[in-house]
Amino acid sequence: MFEVGFSELLLIGLVALLVIGPERLPRVAREAALWLKKARSLVTSVKREIDHELQLDEMKQALLKHDPSGDLRATLEKTAREIAASKPKTRSSTKDLAVNERQSADQSPSHEEPQR
Repeated sequence: MFEVGFSELLLIGLVALLVIGPERLPRVAREAALWLKKARSLVTSVKREIDHELQLDEMKQALLKHDPSGDLRATLEKTAREIAASKPKTRSSTKDLAVNERQSADQSPSHEEPQR
């Protein structure tokens, strides 16, 4: 990439001191460091996600390569469709399950034996 030497950093710091001023420079430097940290974190997470997707694709290609009959391809496609179809429903079905459990608990008869 490009190299920044000590003299360039010193020049940037001197210009920043003159433009921003000595009382605001520490706060601006802190904010710049936070933004740089966020940017690095974002780049790292994107790289990690891309690597994960590449590994999954490689594994899928390897599995399909070793399956001459094509049964695995059909199974993978069917599973992918089922997962895609169930994603939006997952959140609502979990809520429905919790609501149904509460309703059944409210409607269930008491476990106490009736007195004779």
